[in-house]
Amino acid sequence: MSTVNKCLPFPETVPSDLSECRDIAEGAVFIIASGASAKDFPLCEFQHVPMIVVNGAISMFLNTPVSPYFYVCTDSGFFTQQTRLFHAALAKSQRVVLREDYAQHNIPLATGEFYALKKAPKATWKDLFSGAPSNLIRRSKFYKGRNSTIGFSKDLREGYFDARTVAYLALQVAFHAGFNKVFMVGVDLCPETGRFYETVESAKSPCVLDEHLESRIIPSFELMAEKVINPEFSVYNLSTISKLPSSIIPYISIEEVKTLVPAKALDH
Repeated sequence: MSTVNKCLPFPETVPSDLSECRDIAEGAVFIIASGASAKDFPLCEFQHVPMIVVNGAISMFLNTPVSPYFYVCTDSGFFTQQTRLFHAALAKSQRVVLREDYAQHNIPLATGEFYALKKAPKATWKDLFSGAPSNLIRRSKFYKGRNSTIGFSKDLREGYFDARTVAYLALQVAFHAGFNKVFMVGVDLCPETGRFYETVESAKSPCVLDEHLESRIIPSFELMAEKVINPEFSVYNLSTISKLPSSIIPYISIEEVKTLVPAKALDH
């Protein structure tokens, strides 16, 4: 892990090449999102397992020795709405993954590696009809309009697909990095239950999950379940209140996770 000795503004911080985090890991990883169910996750029991943390879920890590393997944020305005949490994530995480347009802002990067992402390009007719293998997995060629941009990237060097929930990007980060057993924590997709770190007094970021649930979020997870998940890449959901149907991503309990995750610390 590279180290920056002082906080630098992004315009002076050159992003690392995404090749540097390609297939650098293996085995199990937790994706920690901000849904209310995440408050019950026993972080210290699994601190030996790599964690991919999104948005304000970094608050779970602030008073612990656990350093996220990746911190992922693409939400517009999060770094201004939740400045304290955003800066804490940059300082604590081993690797930071942000949209490339974040580099236009004066955001300090304290430690770790910084990776800038671009969206996957629109498919050409050649892409849709060639039948050639691709790292950019897309919906059928018969879909048009906004649904035609639904997909899953197996290689972030070629771009990523936006499903209107950063947890879906975190899954693409997990695949890119080489993890093959993914456990999602706090992926509730329930705006009405709020985020686990928010209180009556705390600042709150806007949430539009319901607006995109049926049109983009669920179709994106359906695509992943159909075309990406297989015996070599499995995904589980630990949230009992998630709006993501278990027929798409199976639910798993903490006790079941313990049977699938090695007990000893991993060398990451």
